[in-house]
Amino acid sequence: MSPLSDLVNLNLSETTEKVIAEYIWIGGSGMDIRSKARTLPGPVSDPAKLPKWNYDGSSTGQAPGDDSEVILHPQAIFRDPFRRGHNILVICDAYTPAGEPISTNKRYNAAKVFSHPDVVAEEPWYGIEQEYTLLQKDVKWPMGWPRGGYPGPQGPYYCGVGADKAFGRDIVDSHYKACLYAGINISGVNGEVMPGQWEFQVGPVAGISAGDELWVARYILERITEIAGVTLTFDPKPIEGDWNGAGAHTNYSTKSMRTDGGYEVIKKAIEKLGLKHKEHIAAYGEGNDRRLTGKHETADIKNFLWGVANRGASVRVGRETERNGKGYFEDRRPASNMDPYVVTSMIAETTILWQP
Repeated sequence: MSPLSDLVNLNLSETTEKVIAEYIWIGGSGMDIRSKARTLPGPVSDPAKLPKWNYDGSSTGQAPGDDSEVILHPQAIFRDPFRRGHNILVICDAYTPAGEPISTNKRYNAAKVFSHPDVVAEEPWYGIEQEYTLLQKDVKWPMGWPRGGYPGPQGPYYCGVGADKAFGRDIVDSHYKACLYAGINISGVNGEVMPGQWEFQVGPVAGISAGDELWVARYILERITEIAGVTLTFDPKPIEGDWNGAGAHTNYSTKSMRTDGGYEVIKKAIEKLGLKHKEHIAAYGEGNDRRLTGKHETADIKNFLWGVANRGASVRVGRETERNGKGYFEDRRPASNMDPYVVTSMIAETTILWQP
């Protein structure tokens, strides 16, 4: 190991009780993940016992230069797979010094939805399938693709094995293990239909924690691609033409859906989603119109369609759910760059709280 690697991997617990906390938040674009570290006197497992902190919001597009201080409120703690030991990652949301949530703080409203007694009683679970694309850093072209050219057509790459089919598996496996180390409920990974594109799944996770865990999983992936010298994109259609886009299919169930007779509850929930299709589409990710074309395993963005085992539908119900008469369904509309706080809380609000 190099001297630099030796220092990076120092075990702090051998010489000090102090730990490093990496505070993580979402910047002004809604997709730029920011973070900075501070030293704590000792291990902390309760976010309520962590100090609030601040940052320069004028440098993240979240505050004017003459009143730039934004306050970070720690919300959830994860083990740090990079520094290890007792060091931690801390997901935060952002507020003005007066205590008001800033406009880009999507967690605040989501937490209000998930704390509503009717939502709490239904125990909403989520499983989010996060697709992403790995790009060659210097040319912004997918990994494994010839520079300035194209690989063979789609077909052999989905869940593919081999040097001519799977590009970036070391990054994917590193991310998988790092998420498990951190305490994220990552449930699997796979190669996607377009070469250079991959997917990981987070869930089942209840309520607001689904957003917390997906954002930290995204942060860890950003850090790993940084180390690997690879560019990560969550663009929903990174390559135009006859190539699959990237989504964040969101699987969802409530207590009523998971118990006997739940299939009727599922159908009523899907009906509500159809009635609010335009509102959901508007909140399901920027550039989603380039992906939801009615081709490449998507429904057309203008039309709401649901079906059993239909991957060309807006909402898909699994065969097992239909057979068992209970279970979950999959909202296939969210784009890969969606905000999980927005999508998960919106689904809960529409299906549980909203009365047409």
